[in-house]
Amino acid sequence: MKAIMVMFDSLNRHMLEPYGCRWTHTPNFERLAQHAVTFDNCWVGSMPCMPARRELHTGRYNFLHRSWGPLEPFDDSMPQALREAGVHTHLVSDHYHYWEDGGATYHQRYTTWDCVRGQEGDGWKALVGRDAVPGGCLNVCGEPQDNWVGQDFVNRAFMPTPRDQPQFQTFDRGLEFLRDNHAQDNWFLQLETFDPHEPFFAQPPYAEEYPDGYTGPLCDWPDYRPVSESDSPELIRHLRSEYARVLSMCDENLGRVLDAMDEYDLWKDTMLIVNTDHGFLLAEHGQWAKCHCPFYAEVAHTPLFVWDPRGQKRGTRSQQLVQTIDLPATLLEFFGQPLFADMQGRPLRGVMERDEPIHEGALFGLFGGQVCCTDGEWVYMRSPGRENAPRYEYTLMPTRHGGRRAFMSNEVLRTARLVEPLPFSKGVPVLRVESRGAVSQAAYPTMLFCMRADPGQEQPVQDEAQERRMTALLKEMMRRSDAPAEQYKRLGLD
Repeated sequence: MKAIMVMFDSLNRHMLEPYGCRWTHTPNFERLAQHAVTFDNCWVGSMPCMPARRELHTGRYNFLHRSWGPLEPFDDSMPQALREAGVHTHLVSDHYHYWEDGGATYHQRYTTWDCVRGQEGDGWKALVGRDAVPGGCLNVCGEPQDNWVGQDFVNRAFMPTPRDQPQFQTFDRGLEFLRDNHAQDNWFLQLETFDPHEPFFAQPPYAEEYPDGYTGPLCDWPDYRPVSESDSPELIRHLRSEYARVLSMCDENLGRVLDAMDEYDLWKDTMLIVNTDHGFLLAEHGQWAKCHCPFYAEVAHTPLFVWDPRGQKRGTRSQQLVQTIDLPATLLEFFGQPLFADMQGRPLRGVMERDEPIHEGALFGLFGGQVCCTDGEWVYMRSPGRENAPRYEYTLMPTRHGGRRAFMSNEVLRTARLVEPLPFSKGVPVLRVESRGAVSQAAYPTMLFCMRADPGQEQPVQDEAQERRMTALLKEMMRRSDAPAEQYKRLGLD
């Protein structure tokens, strides 16, 4: 058995032709949809980047217990379990958070791994004492102390053509793995690119593919904030076009994988999963990006395509509720391996072959922010009280995503207390540390939406009966996820 996961970052479902978009050019996603099962009701779980990847290893939610961080010593890992069962697992990625303190511990779970440098503000190339940022550039970033923008333009100086950009390099190396190993058995390739995550750096010919008439200063990196009065309709249209240009590059590289599936006749015995961690807001709901604001469907309702050579289901669609946590379960089942005892995800085989439901509800959210749930039709976004307290993180890996993506501060670590094991920590005690600081997403009101009647989430619903029902589902899902007692208290559910 063989399997390939092609994973994108910040891939917008509503910008793809198989999901109804008519102004972007994504012929290879359309080609994929004709050869796979397209899932119409797939949702995120733990947000954003590294929490989602922790789910890809463990198959369980983690955002109720800690924020962005590494795999924990007690975590189960799908690629490691496959490796130990004799399946060669290989990661090739330009997602540079894997190699940082606040990520780490993920790549070593694979048999072999390969990293490609240069995405975003990755500290890759050096032009000492020289300012590589174009004059008048409007690019912004949420953490200026890291000088991401300056470093990003330094990196760009070493990418004279699209073929030199990290995305192409990542797919080159993934295709190299397929060239060298397609005739062998028992392997899993995770081919993962940071694109179309911002900044939306696209060179010719992609830069000309979506003409928008914009004549202002260079800007391809929206900040994480609400849309402001200075964000003109021309700028909004331009940034959407910039995203679409990078999306076209993603589509081209996906096509290279599909070509390899054809050339090596891999459709007969190789599972193919094409997925993302989350989407991205491009001024919808008056917001840019993610995390600082509610997880509207543009972020939380994600694309997913799966080809399983056993069921031979192609060109079909599924309306069943699925999530990121189901993907590691799907891969373990495909390779004939048992699911982890603490895994919340379920294999997708029954969904694809027999349209069997596997979830009555799905949780998603950000540590310290809203806790959301959906039953596939209704979406409930529960906000905490004004104080958003108490909040504790449970960990044995005191690093996190932050201004310098490093260790938790000494101030935070002084609050650390060794406490009893979590239900899923294999009997291992954990550190409980206070979570401090405001979480801007938590300041938004609780909202209820009916996705069937209002797929764009334009108008929150005021319906006491439905809110009671969704609150009960939320609490039950939190209980099944071993949510700490303080989560109920901060959400006003205790």
